[in-house]
Amino acid sequence: MQSFKLNETDILSNQDWTFPTFTAYGPGRFKEIGKFCNNFNITNALIVTDSGSVNLPFINDLSNYLSDAKLKSAIYSNISPNPRDDEIDGGCKKFIDGNHDAIIAIGGGSAMDGGKAISLTAKSGIPLWDFEFLDKTPRDLKGKNPFPKIITIPTTAGTGAETEITAMVTDTKKGMKFCLWHPDARPCLALVDPELTLKLPANLTAWTGIDAMIHAIEGYSVPMFHPLCDGSALESLSLISKSLHLAVEEPDNLLARGGMIMGSYLGGVAFLKGLGLVHAISHMVGAEYNTHHGLTNAIILPVVMDYNLPGLEEKVKRMSQAMQFEDSSINGFKNNLNEMLDILKIPRGLNEIGVPEDSYERIAKKSMLDQAYGQNPKKASLDEVKDLVIKSIKQAR
Repeated sequence: MQSFKLNETDILSNQDWTFPTFTAYGPGRFKEIGKFCNNFNITNALIVTDSGSVNLPFINDLSNYLSDAKLKSAIYSNISPNPRDDEIDGGCKKFIDGNHDAIIAIGGGSAMDGGKAISLTAKSGIPLWDFEFLDKTPRDLKGKNPFPKIITIPTTAGTGAETEITAMVTDTKKGMKFCLWHPDARPCLALVDPELTLKLPANLTAWTGIDAMIHAIEGYSVPMFHPLCDGSALESLSLISKSLHLAVEEPDNLLARGGMIMGSYLGGVAFLKGLGLVHAISHMVGAEYNTHHGLTNAIILPVVMDYNLPGLEEKVKRMSQAMQFEDSSINGFKNNLNEMLDILKIPRGLNEIGVPEDSYERIAKKSMLDQAYGQNPKKASLDEVKDLVIKSIKQAR
């Protein structure tokens, strides 16, 4: 592997971008949240976070920054690692009862998905599941935009959810995860501050970092011409290849944290194009067993790469070059990914995180109903998906 380095001047300086949504990037920019809220005429925000983050320092800091700017706020934290429809209902009630005018979704992907889902239905009066992505025609809002303003603040470098108008939510009746969206519900601000990720433990740094990498790999592999997404995917892979190991080994390395959070951000742009079977399977595993999404993706990755990559030689070559792999063949790419998973201590099967073998047929059938299934570069039969799932459970690499 060659040794191209991160650009310290770029990554450690403040930047404002307008694509894909207004973005404020840079170390320390979290402190500007009061100013941004005033700019957007936000006076009473509902802070939405997940149950694992509510007691972390950044939540108290956020409340204090808003108070210092003479803004009101309240906290809703009943969001699980795989947000559920009943949790979204609770957040909507909190939003209405508190007469809030905006949402600040802060945390990992679950917190941001929860916040975005609440924003879809809290004021619109439209049932949550009417926003399901597979319904390609979005609801007619009759010229009105009933969605409250939403600010997204990532505290992990993994999901890229800060850039997106989509939210993954578990349907508790069906035991399945579905993608919700509306084109008018885009965040008004993504506030991306790498300092917020400095205290992330090594295992979560690894799991979320691999998640970001998979967004770029799967997004780039989707068979569609979309140069904006493809360019974002390759730059995401470049940043992650230079940053991930360093961020795990040196958790206080701000340069590595900046490289990772921007790699994650670009991965979020990349999968606007679509995803694939890693996510299709992972979504349904997470919906049933409440597993960590990034870790689940990481375990499944090798099995799906074995299935998907033959025939994608040109794309594999481009991804290998972006990641500085000397061997740009399909086998070389897979071997390098597996070595990365080994170094990051990713389990070798879903059975190691509580997924039983006898679930494989049910998970396979549900996976084929996920929107990411139809975006995979190869059309897999039920038998093929069953094979991928059972391999992922027993021994993925």
